Amino acid sequence: MRIVFMGTPGFAIPPLERLYNEGHDIAAVVTRPDRPRNRGMKVSCCPVKEYAISRGTLVHSPETLRDGVLTDILRELTCELIVVVAFGKLLPVEMLRVPSFGCVNLHGSLLPKYRGASPIQWAVLNGETETGVTAMYMAEELDAGDILGSKKTHIGDDETTGEVYARLMALGADLIIETIDAVSRGTVVRVPQNVDEVTYAHPMTKSMSPIDWTRGAHGIKCQVRGLNPWPVASTVLNGNTYKIYTVDIGRKEYVQAPGSIVSAGKQGIEIACSDGSVIIRELQAPGGKRMPAEEFLRGHSI
Repeated sequence: MRIVFMGTPGFAIPPLERLYNEGHDIAAVVTRPDRPRNRGMKVSCCPVKEYAISRGTLVHSPETLRDGVLTDILRELTCELIVVVAFGKLLPVEMLRVPSFGCVNLHGSLLPKYRGASPIQWAVLNGETETGVTAMYMAEELDAGDILGSKKTHIGDDETTGEVYARLMALGADLIIETIDAVSRGTVVRVPQNVDEVTYAHPMTKSMSPIDWTRGAHGIKCQVRGLNPWPVASTVLNGNTYKIYTVDIGRKEYVQAPGSIVSAGKQGIEIACSDGSVIIRELQAPGGKRMPAEEFLRGHSI
């Protein structure tokens, strides 16, 4: 099938790679424009653009989709299907009408739950025990199209967003191939989303990082897991802000005022919360490297 692929981050690379490997004709790849990235703010291309260039594929990175330029380009490419994976922009209705087989989107949640920008993070933040990926036909409204298929996976008690993200990339690649095969054969089944079950996952921000120790231990652990690898949970100890990467639930009964340091030693740094305590296992000091709390305590007093 002749396909135009739209995507930006690393999450989109496994599905794109599978499309190449399955012999589909990738007419072009569309990504977000190059942006300054990382600490040096050096302008660089996104992972999908870099990968597409390595495959010798035509790449478009328009600043806007609303001026009709990209829509005209897609018409000239005579693509049969547009596949969208973590592209980051809504497609205008004129663009949705271009391909003969429509536009298929891969989303990182079990729709209709967690529509929006950060579905994987919010599933972990909210303590979900299951998540997955969903393929859908695209509609004008965000993530609201008919469902074409899904794949589920369990979320472990200690898994971080980064770990779940990696597993969903592989599941997503399998699902997109299965969905495209069904679309091409005319056997795909469209299932409208239940609007009564819709929830939204708004973007992650650094303002979400500080830990509120008046919360319960389970909620704090979910926060730490959900914000790893970005923007990472944080807390203030002895006047300095530390990034917190890994915690365990400690005591299950009230011990001290929330936020108080209960103990510090080989087991980590134990801090009181509303229903017991949380033990910090891995942290990063300002200007330092990420390390186990036990190792940190050898050179620092808390």
